[in-house]
Amino acid sequence: MREHSLDRLMQPLKRQQKLYVAIPASVVSDVPHLREKTLKIGWIGRALAIFRVDEVIVYPDIPEIDQSGDIKFISTILSYLETPQYIRKRIFKIMPELRYAGILPPLRTPHHPTKSRKKDLAVNEFREGVVVAEKKGQVLVDIGVEQPIPVIGVRLPVGTRITVKIVEGGKNPKAALASREEIPIYWGYKVTISNTPLGRMMKSREFDTIIATSRYGNPIMDVKDAILDKWRASRKVLIAFGAPTQGLHEIVRREGFELSKLADFIVNTIPRQGTETVRTEEAIYATLAILNFLIE
Repeated sequence: MREHSLDRLMQPLKRQQKLYVAIPASVVSDVPHLREKTLKIGWIGRALAIFRVDEVIVYPDIPEIDQSGDIKFISTILSYLETPQYIRKRIFKIMPELRYAGILPPLRTPHHPTKSRKKDLAVNEFREGVVVAEKKGQVLVDIGVEQPIPVIGVRLPVGTRITVKIVEGGKNPKAALASREEIPIYWGYKVTISNTPLGRMMKSREFDTIIATSRYGNPIMDVKDAILDKWRASRKVLIAFGAPTQGLHEIVRREGFELSKLADFIVNTIPRQGTETVRTEEAIYATLAILNFLIE
């Protein structure tokens, strides 16, 4: 009985509530070199995958400066990391943002399979792929095995990334177009660039529950029951993180908002922190780990 329970907890099941994480464009502002910036975003990407985040939103947080370069860099690295290795070269061209992509830690999520032979494909297995050709009314898709396989019943442009489901196995496997919604396990995160500052995004109430992280927030143990109740009654949950040089209070105050009027909870997930500051990536790991423990 205990082994069955452990097996269930080992499965990276899809979350019942969609989980969104918002990070600022200036998250890499305290790192001078591209190599270190790349690694920092890589570890953030690992945190998103470990704790089954559905979508990460990169938001502008310093209106006085042009942050488009940092936003492009962060979104490119996160997207590259989320993409299965076998189709990265088909999706990403040579670009300066990826100069140090080789040092990125692998995700090893369910949609990054290690099997690379056609004969090992199982019926009903899901794969990510890229359309490489169209032939006789069907498309050929690279799904990380020796040869592209046919996907029946669809016509899509070459270069399109799709999710497929294996419908025939053996020496000549075939696949059908699939929706991520039908996949029962965690299948990676989506990267979104927000043109809207954080305060306006939070005020839009697109999310049912908004959790803001702050050193000056309520200790997590004091609000954990309320968070749990509201989380379970939600469809979309947003967790927002501040920047290296300014917290969420300062970020939304620039827009004329008070954080307490925008967030359902303002929490300190590292009470009695032993260091003067906590880096954004450290706060992401600590916060997601604690909330994952509470929700699961």
